[in-house]
Amino acid sequence: MEISFSIDGKPFGKERPRPNRTGHGVYTPERTKMYEYKVAQSASLAFFDEPLDSDIRVCISAYFGVAKSDSKRKKQAKISGEIRPARTPDADNIAKAVLDGMNGVVYKDDKQVIELKVTKQYAEKPRVDVTIEEI
Repeated sequence: MEISFSIDGKPFGKERPRPNRTGHGVYTPERTKMYEYKVAQSASLAFFDEPLDSDIRVCISAYFGVAKSDSKRKKQAKISGEIRPARTPDADNIAKAVLDGMNGVVYKDDKQVIELKVTKQYAEKPRVDVTIEEI
């Protein structure tokens, strides 16, 4: 079984947990919670069954928008893949946010992901494309 979906908007990397002001415990930043919720909503539109309990392969393609101030030549080089986005967020933080957002929706736990591929590239429309495949 293969499931594919897109998350519209700029790719987002999972932020580190922050300590409480009282010094007891930590909390997840609100922006991270909102992005994980957005991932869960997008995934649930593509996947209606019970969460999978088998081994899984995940491919994540993060597409960053091209700056309006770039020349036509530079925009074309970015979109064709000649210039790649070596910028934040890091690929591993993008993966963490997406995988955590799919917990309980597509699969029971992200420990089931045994193969993971993350790519960063440019596109006219910023988004994150996700493909999940049972192994």
